[in-house]
Amino acid sequence: MNHPFDLTGKRILVTGASSGIGRAVAIECSKLGAELILLGRNEERLVDTLANLTGDNHKYFILDFTKKNDFEGLNELISTHGKLNGLVHCAGITSTLPIKSISAERLQSAFETNVFGAFELTKWFTKKTVIHETGGSVVFIASVMGIVGEVGKSLYSMTKGALISGSKSMALELASRKIRVNCISPGVVLTPMVENGVYANDDNLFQKVKDLHPLGLGKPEDIAHSVNFLLSEASQWITGTNIVVDGGYSAH
Repeated sequence: MNHPFDLTGKRILVTGASSGIGRAVAIECSKLGAELILLGRNEERLVDTLANLTGDNHKYFILDFTKKNDFEGLNELISTHGKLNGLVHCAGITSTLPIKSISAERLQSAFETNVFGAFELTKWFTKKTVIHETGGSVVFIASVMGIVGEVGKSLYSMTKGALISGSKSMALELASRKIRVNCISPGVVLTPMVENGVYANDDNLFQKVKDLHPLGLGKPEDIAHSVNFLLSEASQWITGTNIVVDGGYSAH
């Protein structure tokens, strides 16, 4: 008998699957029996993720969210691979900038990747030709910065806050079709994006960041396990919420 966290037979699309949280999500989903479609910009790294998945019938597709999205190729993939049960949007960019350094161009770029791309992909995912007749689950990887403040994080916080608030209205609008929409808000997770960040190059500053997380910094798998829960039948009565997975950061 399948347990409620089992993903066997479900087809899940994961963006940002070439590294970090997206890669971990894909790997952990495959361990629970899901078939994956991986989206990203770097084919070499997507192929590497693909090689680390458990099971068969996984696919990948190159898509750049900073450009006008064309889903024609994805439509063809769905028509042959089968309709989707889940969407996990992990693709995103971060920044640490004072307000005076946030130009209109930086603002546009951040929202295009972190918000507009998520919205366009969700519109596509919820089409009857794409999503399974039984409904599905949408999971946005937001950030604890979407609910708390931090110096230099205004731009990043605005984009992640938009995801969190927007997901609630999406959840209400799509509930009649059995489509659930939720967010996960991580604290600082040890991914390549974080390891190349501003504070990672300053030992004292990095230690301060670690000290803000009572349970220490997170691993990509910590977020992936929460994603698995929201994709599974174990969370069938959960929609329009934001699950904070931050090692205690927001408890201060």
